[in-house]
Amino acid sequence: MARAEEGFSVWETGVSRGGKESAGRAAGREGRIAPVAAAQPCDLVTVPARQGLEAVDILRLRDGVGPVLHDGACDTLGFLVPPGTADGWDVPGSACTQTSARGVPFGGPDDGAVPGPPVQGTGWLVPPEGAYADATDPVVLRAALGEAARTIEAVDRCQ
Repeated sequence: MARAEEGFSVWETGVSRGGKESAGRAAGREGRIAPVAAAQPCDLVTVPARQGLEAVDILRLRDGVGPVLHDGACDTLGFLVPPGTADGWDVPGSACTQTSARGVPFGGPDDGAVPGPPVQGTGWLVPPEGAYADATDPVVLRAALGEAARTIEAVDRCQ
């Protein structure tokens, strides 16, 4: 039951919920393996790659980026956001899809391997263990996408 949504299939995924920092990063700094938490559902915000890449840079500078997927053709990026985000998402040029839990736990498997992307034909731009948060805060993402759009518009005017 998959349908295309701006370069991604509608899919099931989830992220573990933790504190401000993921268990994987905290454990890695301390030289131990993080426990694998139960996955929780999340939603997926998809945007064109150019705007998404600008937003990722903005979010990384502010320690606010969660896991991010790219599609196989690198046409779109997908930001994992908390469940329920799709209910009120209204950012032009983007889409937010509701998903149900399949599991992308932070900390990865016990062998330390990076969990694979939950969608065939995609890859991690920002893998779960490299993210600053378990999911990107939708308010922060909305602001970063707006700033990214304004930056792109300014660059395009100067060319």
